[in-house]
Amino acid sequence: MKNNKTKQLLLEQLKKTPIIQMAVEKLGVGRTSFYRWKLEDKEFAKAVEEAILEGELLINDLSEVQLINLIRDQNFPAIRLWLQVHSKKYSTKVEVTGHLNVKEEPLTPEQEELVENALKLAGLLETKQTQQNHDQYTPKSTR
Repeated sequence: MKNNKTKQLLLEQLKKTPIIQMAVEKLGVGRTSFYRWKLEDKEFAKAVEEAILEGELLINDLSEVQLINLIRDQNFPAIRLWLQVHSKKYSTKVEVTGHLNVKEEPLTPEQEELVENALKLAGLLETKQTQQNHDQYTPKSTR
């Protein structure tokens, strides 16, 4: 019974602060106990993931409020961060230039076999078996 109450308190704590170490310390629970509970109780494990996600969304909201306050105070790094994340015009860009010199060489028989097998596995090349299956289920009038 005590474990159920502690688990519930842990979930509530994770919704406020989605950091496991901080949550278990605040409630005086060992990390090993926490992870054991997660392994033994699938429902608890799912609830933990949901609580952490909810907590992360809360922290994101709080962070955005702080960022907007910094922007209002004309804090240039905050302004730059906002623009880089929210505007393609200001996002970080990487330009790659180069010259390719490609010589076409025929594939070796081993390479051809590898490519053929890969195409078959990907379903992009019909095998005898898939052709037989196709013939089996296709009416003769449509072949």
